[in-house]
Amino acid sequence: MSKVTTKLAESGHRVRVESPLYHADLPALAEKNLQGEVLLREKALLGHLVLRGNAGNELFTSVVAKVLGVALPTQPSSSVESDQVLVQWLAPDEWLIIVPGGREGALEAELREQLSGHYAINDVSGGQTVLELSGPKAELVLRKSTPYDIHPSNFPTGKCVGTVFAKTSVLLRRTGADSFELVVRRSFADYIWMWLQDASQEYGLVIKR
Repeated sequence: MSKVTTKLAESGHRVRVESPLYHADLPALAEKNLQGEVLLREKALLGHLVLRGNAGNELFTSVVAKVLGVALPTQPSSSVESDQVLVQWLAPDEWLIIVPGGREGALEAELREQLSGHYAINDVSGGQTVLELSGPKAELVLRKSTPYDIHPSNFPTGKCVGTVFAKTSVLLRRTGADSFELVVRRSFADYIWMWLQDASQEYGLVIKR
């Protein structure tokens, strides 16, 4: 997705929306097609919703599963996904839902329409972004960056953890043998971008579209 788009505000006017790494001009860097063993891509302008509720309430979980098309992950550090939605466990009563950009508003409205009782939904799309790190040396870059044990025996595909990353924090998920996703707060996106450039320097960093 483009790093810049417009979005309909509550006022009814369309406003300009920029990804946290818009200024880095990653598409231009991708054109250089450099050689390297670490690949980086910003999955920009996705929809991010934080949902809170009682995982022990069967009505709550069944309604959410019906709306999302996937069941809420209830095991610590687990995630579930389909073609259109990714749900990551954050806490026993909290989940991060990521959907294609533009779908978050309708999804939030549908959840609010269907749910009852005690729950909370917050649209945090503007406050964070997703970085995809992959390649044969991606794991080595992460080992420099986080104290969390990311060996596959401890961090298999699908597992997600909130962890220290350099001098900030991310939500880290393994998506494959040599691929990872980092949910990054907007205010730290530039710092993490500069950190990854430095940490990847010895392996070669390639920017993907």
